[in-house]
Amino acid sequence: MEKKNLPVGIEFYKKIIDEAYYYVDKTLMIKELLDRQSYVSLFTRPRRFGKTLALDMLKTFFEKELDEGGNALDNRRYFNGMKIMSAGEKYISNMGQYPVIFLSLKSTKQADLATAVWMLKKQIAGEYIRHQYVLSSDHLMEPEKELYHKVISMTDDNRVYADAIAFLSKCLAKYHRQKVILLIDEYDVPLENAYFAGFYQEMTAFVRSVMESALKTNEDLKFAVITGCLRVSRESIFTGLNNLNVISILSDSFAECFGFTRVEVADLLTYYELEDKAEEVQEWYDGYLFGKTEVYNPWSVTSYLNGIIADKIEYPRPYWANTSSNGIIRELIENAGEVVRAELEDLMSQKSIVKPIHEDITYEDMNSSSDNLWNFLLLTGYLKAVDSYFDGMQAHIMMAVPNREVRYIYERNIMEWLKKRSRMVDFTDMYHAMLEGDADAFENLLRSFLKRSISFYDEKETFYHGFLIGVMNNLEGYRTLSNRETGDGRADLILKPFDEHDPAIIFELKYTKDSAKLDQKCGEALRQIKERSYADELAEDEYNSIIKYGICFCKKNCRVKCNME
Repeated sequence: MEKKNLPVGIEFYKKIIDEAYYYVDKTLMIKELLDRQSYVSLFTRPRRFGKTLALDMLKTFFEKELDEGGNALDNRRYFNGMKIMSAGEKYISNMGQYPVIFLSLKSTKQADLATAVWMLKKQIAGEYIRHQYVLSSDHLMEPEKELYHKVISMTDDNRVYADAIAFLSKCLAKYHRQKVILLIDEYDVPLENAYFAGFYQEMTAFVRSVMESALKTNEDLKFAVITGCLRVSRESIFTGLNNLNVISILSDSFAECFGFTRVEVADLLTYYELEDKAEEVQEWYDGYLFGKTEVYNPWSVTSYLNGIIADKIEYPRPYWANTSSNGIIRELIENAGEVVRAELEDLMSQKSIVKPIHEDITYEDMNSSSDNLWNFLLLTGYLKAVDSYFDGMQAHIMMAVPNREVRYIYERNIMEWLKKRSRMVDFTDMYHAMLEGDADAFENLLRSFLKRSISFYDEKETFYHGFLIGVMNNLEGYRTLSNRETGDGRADLILKPFDEHDPAIIFELKYTKDSAKLDQKCGEALRQIKERSYADELAEDEYNSIIKYGICFCKKNCRVKCNME
């Protein structure tokens, strides 16, 4: 039987159903929303966890869509066989009953304030255009129609947009004789982007003006559902909104509505006959905790399975890592002091850290304390909650790195930080000692730099390998060759001088968790260079001298031994 395609990157519910993609049924979110009857629900989840698709599904269910003749469309076929259809008439009776306003703020991620504001205005104007059938009715007066056209024309007068969503709600409510459902996707994207781009205050003020009238004083609103990564109530985006229901990653409610549960992943693997990949999928893409529910990253799981099925890629890759700027990670690493670096090392060595939790922080708060930065990492998916407890009135969360994919993001950013750091350090003395074959001085200087860096104890030497490449890339007059095939194998690192009268260098690296084995491992490294004839190619190139280094690392310690020819 031909299998359904996986909807990688497809965020439109109707498209998934119309074109018969595999859909992980999240329609019971509709039931839970109707049961709770919250006026405004704010869902905070990491990027790429299905928020846009969930809102588009809600739009498809609730919206009273009209054809060109003004007749209501029947969207029932999009939910045939879905879980919501077995929930009862109480819920099904709400299908197709409401006008819906849908805004996505993803497009406001722009390099300057003017473009970001323009893109938000464009989103609002797009909804006005989508609902412009209201202009043909007698429900609107001429001044209202003029204002409606002003929004569509994207006037330069930003005051028009201060209550544009509330005004559109009023127009739709008049036409349909029914209150409006408002869906806003990724509401905090313009705030995050503005923080890193340098126009945070101005963008916050504009977004606040749009949100206040839409949510606080909107008499025509049935309910609103908003998604984002962070709850940022202290931004005053939701000033005075006393009935805001925040459903964060720490909430037990709606826990299965975003991301894939273990059962859903098992069903996926069974459907595509890939049950043997269960352990690999869990190791790489599981590990998140929403409330008490274990959750997989849906973007990564579908991308991984699609890679196997469509592209014949048989190994896991960091799919989520490549969809985000990871700016928060860079903030953490580049501004880290000694304490933060020590905590980061604990996380990278698969330990946990405990921090007080503050869910209502702002982007401006990010660097006011290291605790705030850890909170950002937790709420945006770079850390997971392992456990929690209360100390008086303060909640504390035990945090850890969720999985191998997120660990890769840290590793990559740490390596980039080390490369930048190495470019700022004067390694002249270290280079001199290395080229003179002075193993003791080389060891002392290398250890000194390690002490001031971040180490996360990778047993496969990959961290130290990359670290040493970053250091040696600054050595003038030499070409750095990594894992170059030579002799009967591959040397970890070779420094090949452009002038054959200068010494060539061979490095073989080892790692140990036991500092008592540093000398032993250095000896093994030097024997490996000799037994596998790593120097043969350099000798054939008639270099006058070749220095062979065996280096063993143990956390932030190292031992260096050398042989010279």
